Amino acid sequence: MTTVLLIRHGRSTANTAGVLAGRTPGIDLDELGRDQAVRLAARLAEVPLDAVVSSPLERTRQTAQPLLAARPETLFELDERFTECDYGSWSGRTLKSLAEEPLWRTVQAHPAAASFPDGESLAAVSARAVAAVRSWNAKLGEHGAYAVVSHGDVIKAIAADALGMHLDLFQRVQIDPCSLTVVRYHGTRPAVLRVNDLGGDVSALIRKAAPEAGAAGDAPVGGGAGVGG
Repeated sequence: MTTVLLIRHGRSTANTAGVLAGRTPGIDLDELGRDQAVRLAARLAEVPLDAVVSSPLERTRQTAQPLLAARPETLFELDERFTECDYGSWSGRTLKSLAEEPLWRTVQAHPAAASFPDGESLAAVSARAVAAVRSWNAKLGEHGAYAVVSHGDVIKAIAADALGMHLDLFQRVQIDPCSLTVVRYHGTRPAVLRVNDLGGDVSALIRKAAPEAGAAGDAPVGGGAGVGG
């Protein structure tokens, strides 16, 4: 079983301004977001990770930094497949103004059909993000555990897939800044261990000792509306 810790970046300057950042460069964590990242890293300090994977955008890399500071030998990679949705011409606009657009209703009620002007479809986001998780699972193996620092809609799409939900239902999943969502991938099905965790105990995520030869089991690890982030 492979375990992935899905971490949304901490609160950003775009979040506080009510702006859909998308892939706009130069969007950093605000003061609270930086504090959130430090506190999350402290909470996860005892959880062994084989890798930390991040979206290439500034706010995700800044969130990943405290995790890495405590794990200088841990593999770190940027993976474009975990980057924010390309919202095209919606990027940089306020959520208030976007709520007046006809497409907004589709994004909320029928996201599988939503494609952003001059940008990407939510179906494409889901496909690339889920494929990336499967790829990392294969790379790290059945006893692997890794963190992915990404964005709200990306994490919602991965969680929806793991829950066996149609993408049209993914707006029912809330993913707050610097929240933790954990999925364990078995050979035949995923198990969602937690969603949008903002402060729960993580001792169950500490890797257990490997089983004795021939023993049963396989030493497992573990035991929001709108758009953008």
